[in-house]
Amino acid sequence: MSEYIHFTKEEREQARRTDLANFLIRQGEKVRKSGSECEWLDGSQKVTIRGHLWYHQYEQKGGDAIDFVRRFYNKDYAKAVEMLLNNCGGQIITSPSIEKSHKPFELPPRNDRMSRVFSYLLLTRCIDKDVLYEFVRRKMIYESADYHNAVFVGYDSSGKPRHAHKRGTVTNNPYKGNVAGSQPEFSFHWYGTSDKIFLFEAPIDMLSYISMHKKNWQEHSYAASCSVSDRVLFQCLNDNTNIKNVFLCFDNDKAGQTANKRISDKLNSMNIQNEILIPTHKDWNEDLIFEPKGDEQLCPQVL
Repeated sequence: MSEYIHFTKEEREQARRTDLANFLIRQGEKVRKSGSECEWLDGSQKVTIRGHLWYHQYEQKGGDAIDFVRRFYNKDYAKAVEMLLNNCGGQIITSPSIEKSHKPFELPPRNDRMSRVFSYLLLTRCIDKDVLYEFVRRKMIYESADYHNAVFVGYDSSGKPRHAHKRGTVTNNPYKGNVAGSQPEFSFHWYGTSDKIFLFEAPIDMLSYISMHKKNWQEHSYAASCSVSDRVLFQCLNDNTNIKNVFLCFDNDKAGQTANKRISDKLNSMNIQNEILIPTHKDWNEDLIFEPKGDEQLCPQVL
């Protein structure tokens, strides 16, 4: 039985409203600024922090500072409050920089060539050239002028860019992240005319799946959540009433399959037909790279 510790109402509120970025830094943790928010990694999974609030992007759960300490430091309620008060000297600490308004969404500047992106996606990631060129033609993929990242653009129904996901093209520096101000419901997607939509974690997985299933691929709809959120899926369903069948295609790991089940349960409760597709390897790009092609692998230069 845990020891009883009495806290006043004010102390509980002080603990609850502790600034988490400062708390983590005092614990020796690394916190990265991202637009108006901060990011902290739970292993390899991103936790977004804004003041005393946090949100786990993969588990789709969040809470306040007390919830954070209970979840990530394995403390009961009393010990969590005590830890927060001791860490901050019983004071509420706020970070003005975190409270700033969101940076307006703006696409990264375009490079006048795409040699780095073509080399990365065609040779390293083995994406089918016809598939890639179609997305490039529609201005959905380009190379940024600053860091030569691959930029995957998501548009709203009126054709206005609303989301951009950046992926580094240097193999030993696998940078990835969304442009500040991106709206997750409009992340990278393709609208077809059939009644099927396929939902993926990342744009490269989406392109990989299409590369392996090229026949009439343009007839179907596809979306990459750039996380394991379902927001882009439901935006697509709202924009395309012809879609009746959803295929959930997240990664073959705990986070991906947990998200698959969560979204499938939600779709079932709404009487929306759905099916879970699981890659053989960790993700669809690994399936593409290691897919047999006669006596050779499809992309032997990366093995």
